[in-house]
Amino acid sequence: MTDIVDTPTEPENEAPERGLDAGTAEPTETAGEDIVTPLLAAGLLPEPRRTARKTALARKQRLVAVSNRVGPVRSASRAGGLAVALVDTLRETGGLWFGWSGKIADEGAVRTERSSGITTATLDLSQDEFDEYYNGFANRCLWPLFHYRMDLTAYDRRFYDGYLRVNRRFADALVPLLKSDDLLWVHDYHLLPFGQVLRELGVQQLIGFFLHIPFPSREVLATLPHHHSLVRALFSYDLVGFQTEADSGRFVDYVLNEVEGSSLVGDVLHAFGRNVRVMDFPIGIDTGEYASFTNTEDGRRQTERVRAALRGRAQIIGVDRLDYTKGLPDRFIAFEHFLDNYPEAHGRVELLQIAPTSRGEVPEYVNIREQLEQAAGRINSRHAEVDWTPIRYMNRTVSRRALAGLFRASAIGLVTPLRDGMNLVAKEYVAAQDPQDPGVLILSRFAGAAQQMSAALIVNPYDPVSVAENINRALQMPLAERRARHQTLLQGLYDEDLAHWRQRFVTALSEAAATR
Repeated sequence: MTDIVDTPTEPENEAPERGLDAGTAEPTETAGEDIVTPLLAAGLLPEPRRTARKTALARKQRLVAVSNRVGPVRSASRAGGLAVALVDTLRETGGLWFGWSGKIADEGAVRTERSSGITTATLDLSQDEFDEYYNGFANRCLWPLFHYRMDLTAYDRRFYDGYLRVNRRFADALVPLLKSDDLLWVHDYHLLPFGQVLRELGVQQLIGFFLHIPFPSREVLATLPHHHSLVRALFSYDLVGFQTEADSGRFVDYVLNEVEGSSLVGDVLHAFGRNVRVMDFPIGIDTGEYASFTNTEDGRRQTERVRAALRGRAQIIGVDRLDYTKGLPDRFIAFEHFLDNYPEAHGRVELLQIAPTSRGEVPEYVNIREQLEQAAGRINSRHAEVDWTPIRYMNRTVSRRALAGLFRASAIGLVTPLRDGMNLVAKEYVAAQDPQDPGVLILSRFAGAAQQMSAALIVNPYDPVSVAENINRALQMPLAERRARHQTLLQGLYDEDLAHWRQRFVTALSEAAATR
């Protein structure tokens, strides 16, 4: 493996240690300096693959992406994640992106728009459809269940019926827009039965499905009254993709033991009279692009602003959507353990937790916000000093470029979900680091990213004492170890980036015709 960064041998080139005794020393690199471009020029980073892949994708048939929400096409890079991956691929194939407009209205017509070589087709949802399909079955039943929170799962037949109705309505609207040689790529838990409805309407094209969230064990899935029907629906697809090998393994286990399916050659399963190809496709980020955000005006400004405000203190950062799966109350408790057991850290370490509110209409999300506000207040009241507040808790969204700057100024990225399909925040934190003076990633073993990112400090988020010990370990970690861990993590981000993910899926879907 090619080294990403050469460790300087001259003492004057060494970046300062980031332990609690580091004082107010600053890294030798100026805040916001562009590290990525010179490293690429020197051959110390792998070249981004996007250009090389465009030609191969352009020769394929049109891609039709279907997701719950149709994201921004013109400003996809600002949205990040799935929007970036889909827009790049759709642009290369002159594709179609179909889904909900994000609006609640009684208007039933499909609205189409052409922009940047991509056609978008959207539908509004009525209030009842939103309540039953989106807030109901998708987010009060499937979301908690697939994240192993049976105690929060709402088993309501009305929600299930609404979920099926919206999937059928979407399918009815999409079919007239399809071409005979399209490739269809359906995304996530909102649309599990979508492929089955398309088949019932006569669609014969190749259809792939990708689940962005974890797939539960068969014992957990079997608590869902409709589990058999939903798994049967997945066999209407030609390819079913998961984030991790563990997720695909749990699906295979369910099929073999719950519905007496069979495993054929390679990655092909047979059940319900159909074959389906089952694979794992860990989603990545556009590593080079995200690293470059630290050199934007917004990124540099945030880095400089935070470093000035910290006055030599170390910052731990957590960035999560406000959700009970992210383990935020447990994270606050672990940080409280750290403060209780390492008094020398008082006044010298801060936790910045950014948690934008989401799904505010769902009662469970109201409860988690109240828990966090109470925990932050309790911890700050116990430990704060006149010139030091241990936890800074923000409930607003921060732009991706600004966030990159915040990551770069943070000595630790604390990513401790109780269960997560992948978690791209962990990858973005690593990409934003200064390779000469990188921070340390602390990552939950229950995040899908942990299977790719073993060079992070892997922790059990249910064990606050262990998390606290690893916070202290990260703060005291020698520079050479920090660099070595970061080099390994960054190389992995380039090897399995966003372009790699989307190409692997599209290629596997194209090849799935042979398994029908």
